[in-house]
Amino acid sequence: MKMIQPYKPLYTVREAAEILMVNKDFVNREIIKGRLPVLNLGRRKIRGSDLEKYIESYPENV
Repeated sequence: MKMIQPYKPLYTVREAAEILMVNKDFVNREIIKGRLPVLNLGRRKIRGSDLEKYIESYPENV
């Protein structure tokens, strides 16, 4: 299981999916819905801090 690395500033959609234990389609849907911010740097990149906030704010009983 991958963990969020404290000093890794950016994650790819694939890396974020591995951390969240979901598929890339789920991550892309969350991005499209505006729930997970991204940077468009060639390909979509997710800030480590934004990924952490997303995890912390996700409802527990979904």
